[in-house]
Amino acid sequence: MRLPHTLRRACPLLLCDLALRALLGWGAPWLAPRGLPAAWLEAAVRFLGLGGAWRLLAPDGPGLAPPGALAALCLLPPLYLSLRSCLPLPDAPPALLAGAPRAWLLLSYGAAGLAQLTWGALGQRGREAGPGAEDAERESRATLRRLVGLSRPDLPVLSGAFVFLALAVIGETFIPYYTGRVIDILGSGYAPDAFAAAIGLMCLASLGSSLAAGCRGGLFMFTFSRLNIRTRCQLFSALVRQDLAFFQQVKTGDLASRLSKDTSMMSRSVPANANIFLRSLVKALGLYGFMLGLSWRLTLLTLVELPLTMAAQNLYDIRHQAVLQAIQDALARAGEVVRESVSSIETVRSFATEEEEARRYDAALADTRRLKNRRDLERALYLLFRRALQLAVQVLMLCCGHQQIRAGLLTKGGLVSFLLYQGDVGGHVQTLVYMYGDLLSNVGAAQKVFEYLDRAPAVRTDGTRAPAALQGRVCFRGVSFAYPSRPDRQVLKDVSFELRPGEVTALVGLNGSGKSTCVGLLERFYEPQAGQILLDGAPLGEYDHHYLHRQVALVGQEPVLFSGSIRENIAYGLEGCREEQVLMAARAAHAAGFIAQLDSGFETDVGERGGQLSAGQRQLIAIARALIRQPAVLILDEATSALDMESECGIRQAVLSRGCRTVLVIAHRMATVQGADRVMVLEDGAVAEQGTHAELMGRKGPYYRLVQRDLDE
Repeated sequence: MRLPHTLRRACPLLLCDLALRALLGWGAPWLAPRGLPAAWLEAAVRFLGLGGAWRLLAPDGPGLAPPGALAALCLLPPLYLSLRSCLPLPDAPPALLAGAPRAWLLLSYGAAGLAQLTWGALGQRGREAGPGAEDAERESRATLRRLVGLSRPDLPVLSGAFVFLALAVIGETFIPYYTGRVIDILGSGYAPDAFAAAIGLMCLASLGSSLAAGCRGGLFMFTFSRLNIRTRCQLFSALVRQDLAFFQQVKTGDLASRLSKDTSMMSRSVPANANIFLRSLVKALGLYGFMLGLSWRLTLLTLVELPLTMAAQNLYDIRHQAVLQAIQDALARAGEVVRESVSSIETVRSFATEEEEARRYDAALADTRRLKNRRDLERALYLLFRRALQLAVQVLMLCCGHQQIRAGLLTKGGLVSFLLYQGDVGGHVQTLVYMYGDLLSNVGAAQKVFEYLDRAPAVRTDGTRAPAALQGRVCFRGVSFAYPSRPDRQVLKDVSFELRPGEVTALVGLNGSGKSTCVGLLERFYEPQAGQILLDGAPLGEYDHHYLHRQVALVGQEPVLFSGSIRENIAYGLEGCREEQVLMAARAAHAAGFIAQLDSGFETDVGERGGQLSAGQRQLIAIARALIRQPAVLILDEATSALDMESECGIRQAVLSRGCRTVLVIAHRMATVQGADRVMVLEDGAVAEQGTHAELMGRKGPYYRLVQRDLDE
């Protein structure tokens, strides 16, 4: 429906234009001056007249609107006549198109229609993107400015690279000029001295430009490497400071892709684009200077290629940016499949799903392959159009150059030099025109990186409280909490209890009752939506981040060890830790016995995620890692579930014995719970009852039912 509507809106304008042509044709004999000034005067009168008619016919609404259609309709004919007058060609069209033959009228309307279609193609992106297109473009520009700002520390190195770049371009520019000089010397009578001088200068320019280009490339690569490392460090530092909910919502493969691929792309874009832009700018200026000196007429004719390549490049950039973003997302999904399969290889093997995992990965790669094939096809079509256009312009240059040689306006060597320059300058001019758009197409990778860099963690870590002594009294006051991924489901509902120094408190309940959530809140993995958690009467958020997590230590059911030795894992996060401290912590955790039996002792490598050790050994090392910090509050979340009865009994005697430390235990084994000073029962996110083991058994309430269920199992 859009095309007929557009034609209906254009018909009144065409009738008005024909009427204006008739009036101007009637007054043409009295127009002065004649020739090109008269053609431009005619265009101005038509533009003003049609603009006024448009305002009367359609002040609002869609359709063909100035200055796009009207400017093309009125200004293309005199512009064409001006360019044609630069060349000594016969059969020129009439200067005043008002009284021109019918063929020239049709040609004028056809050129205007083609120009309007090109203009519409260039603006299609904004119409398709909708009202948010301008905001997206502003965001891309802001990201680009930040991307350039990241290269500020490398400014001295970039300055040196720019100097070598200018020297290389100047040397390359002189090579075609001396090539033409050699041809003229050989064609007009051999002059040994002039020939030797031309060859020598050509060799000197070639050698100098090669050396400068090598230095330029080396400095730009050095800049890229530094920027890449700096960006990765900043991103990783920002990621490890995020709250736990962030890592539960974002997949590890996506983060790995941002750290490896996206940072590399965004780091390369600034040095590479600066290199290309300045090289193209200096070389285009130099080439056009030589071309104007050889033939200004042919130089003006080369400008015909630019508008057509502009439309093709803009359309290609629009599609290329969308495909590039889709490829990045597909690669991240493929990486996530690999990570899940490799990290869960035991589960994959136990369920014999190797072929299914292979099919998942093949499907992810097929999606990536399809997008890359689409990208390559569109690029091939775009390059085909560009090559065909360049070939057509070169043929036109040969024809016009032949006429100028016959007219004595140009030498054969000059024509060869001009063609060499013309074949090179087009690419540089296009690069200058579209460098900004090409740079924006790579901004998509940087936007996600900057989004992570700018993300403020939901849990603040800017507390400053760090008292010299800490009692370890913990109070939950009316705490309510829901996970960010499930905000409509309350996991804790107005929970209040107290953990006292010198006491062992056991937290029990069915799965999903909120036990681990209480631990996560005490470790400040999350912030409660309501209520407060106090440590010695002060909110947890007021404590210094490092101080808090040294005083509140957690040992989970499946502790994670890092690749390295046992000694490094026990002293993890502690600088200047002495040998005696590591040994004492291992003995307190009853881990020194099995460590001594290992061939390398404390220097034994635990493997990736502690895979070289058994589950019980990993738990003992994790307990030692917590005890070496001498925490005021110790949390054991099923920390002895993989230990035998003898080892667990030793841990209870050493770790859970009464002292000045506050201990919170989550366990299913009744032997651990029975020895606690106080037992709290959570049921459906609320404290159902609390007391000693004997008191709760006497009440025969929720705790009694849990014990009976455990005995029945």
